[in-house]
Amino acid sequence: MPMKRTLLRSLTGGARLLALALCLSPALAQPAAPMAHAKADQPYQDNTVYGFGAGDSLPAAQVSEGAAITHGKVWIHGFPIAYTATTGHLTAANPQTGQPEATVFYVAYTADGYQPEKRPVTFFYNGGPGSSSIWLHLGSFAPKRIVTGDPATTEKQPFPFVNNKQSLLDTSDLVFIDAVGTGFSEAISPNTNQTFWGVDADAGVFRDFITRYVQVNRRATSPKYLFGESYGTPRTDVLANLLEMGGIPLTGVMLQSSILNYNANGDMNNGSFGGFIPSYAATGAFFKMVTPPPATLPPFLDHARALVAGQFEPALRAYQTSQTPPPASLLTQLYMNTGYPAAQWQTTFNLDETTFRSNLVPGYLLGRYDARVIAANGSPLAADGDPSDTLISQPFADRMNDYLPHTLKYTAVSAYNVVNNDTINDWVWTHDGLPMPDTIPDLASALFLNPKLKVLSLNGYHDLATPFYVTEQDLGRLGTVANVQITHYPGGHMIYLYDPSRKPMKHDLVKFYERTM
Repeated sequence: MPMKRTLLRSLTGGARLLALALCLSPALAQPAAPMAHAKADQPYQDNTVYGFGAGDSLPAAQVSEGAAITHGKVWIHGFPIAYTATTGHLTAANPQTGQPEATVFYVAYTADGYQPEKRPVTFFYNGGPGSSSIWLHLGSFAPKRIVTGDPATTEKQPFPFVNNKQSLLDTSDLVFIDAVGTGFSEAISPNTNQTFWGVDADAGVFRDFITRYVQVNRRATSPKYLFGESYGTPRTDVLANLLEMGGIPLTGVMLQSSILNYNANGDMNNGSFGGFIPSYAATGAFFKMVTPPPATLPPFLDHARALVAGQFEPALRAYQTSQTPPPASLLTQLYMNTGYPAAQWQTTFNLDETTFRSNLVPGYLLGRYDARVIAANGSPLAADGDPSDTLISQPFADRMNDYLPHTLKYTAVSAYNVVNNDTINDWVWTHDGLPMPDTIPDLASALFLNPKLKVLSLNGYHDLATPFYVTEQDLGRLGTVANVQITHYPGGHMIYLYDPSRKPMKHDLVKFYERTM
C-alpha cells in the first residue's frame, strides 16, 4: 500500500486518476485498445418463430448460432471502457452424445483490448423458475441500467435508462443467459421445453451452454464466475457441482437473494416462519414501528436473530406439539421488534409473510420482493399481490423490447418472453431423493472438488421472498468455511434497484474478484 501511495503522489491530473482506477480494479491493468478506433456494428435479423409452451421445440435444421455484434462505451470511475455486445444464440449439446439439446439466447458484454484467455467472465441468470435474465441484465451490472427510484412508487415512467457507473465490466466480462422457455431460448427436437423444466435438467442445459460459450470464445483458461439470483441460486449450487465434475473449474460463485433449501423455507413447506422474523424486524424499523427505534440496523437485527433462536423457535415447537400458548412476554417482544401487534401475533403465532405484508400497515399492502414498497389496498399497484413486482414488470419489459432492436441491433419476429408462468407449474422439483430441492450438498461437493472456489452471498434486509436469516442458516450447514462470505444491504430481493446499496454492493463484488484471482 505505501508503494501505491508514493506512485500516486508522483502523478498528476488524469494520470493519477487512471492509476487509481487500475488500483481499484486489477482486471483493468491490462493495456486497453485505442478508444479512437471505430468498429462496424453487425445487425442481425432473427426470422425464427420461437415457441415457449411445454411441448414446443425447434427442428435442428432451423437452429442457428447467429448473433448481432454491436459496440459501446461505458464510463466507470470517470474513464471510458469500450466494449463489444454479442446478442444471439448458442447451441447447448448433450456432453455424452453430442446431440443438440436447446438453442439458448444470451447477451455478452466483453471489454475491448483484453486477452480473452486471461479476462474473467461471469455468467448471470435470474430464477423463477420461468424467469428470463431481464432483471439482472437491465437492473444490475451491465453497461446500462434502469433507474427505478426504488422503493418509491411515484417516479415518472418510463424509468430512465442510463450509463451504469456501477457496471462490473471494469472487472469482468458479462454474459446474461435466458433459461429454456424464456427470452428467445427453446428446446431442440426431439426434446421439448419441458424436458429442461426441472432442477437437474435445467442445471444440465446451463452447463452445456457454458461449455459451448467457453469453447467458441476461447475462455477455457479465463477465471469463471456464476452469478445467480433467487431460484438462480439453487441452480448455481447444482450447476457449480456439474461444472466442477465436468472439468470446467470455477473461480467464484455469487448467490443473490438465495433459496438454497426449499425444505427450510416456511413459504414452501408450511414449516416455521421464524427465519422471516429478522426481515419483519427490518421492515418494521423502516416504517418506524419498532420500539425503541434502532440507531443502526445490524445490531438490532442481531437481537432479532437471537430472539428467534432463543425464544421463538422453542415456543413454536411447544405450540405445535402440545398447543402450549406462547408466553405474553414473548408476544410483547415480537411486537416491539417488528411493530406487528401482540394480539395479532397471538392469533397467528407462526406468522407467514403474506399475513404480515397485508396487516403491518393498516389499509396498505407491502411488497414481497421489497417490503418497503407499499400500495393502498384496492389500488392498481396492489392488484396482483406484490406492489414491488408490479412496479417494475411492465417498465422492464418495455425497455427490453426497445433495447434489443435499437441498441443491440438484434431484431426478432417473436416477442421476448420475460416470464413463462407455465414453467413453474410444470417444474420437476425433485432432487437427490427429496420432493423439494436442498442444494447445500451440491455446493459442499463443488467446494470439496475445488478447494479454491469462493462463495459470496448477497442479501437484502427487506426481502420477504428469500429472507436473509434463512440463507444464513442454510449456509451455516457448511460449517466454518473460509471460502464463504455473507453480505447484507438495505433493499429487497433485487438489491441493485436501491441506489444507496449499489456502491457498497459493487465494492464488495470487486473485492471478491480481487480476492479470488
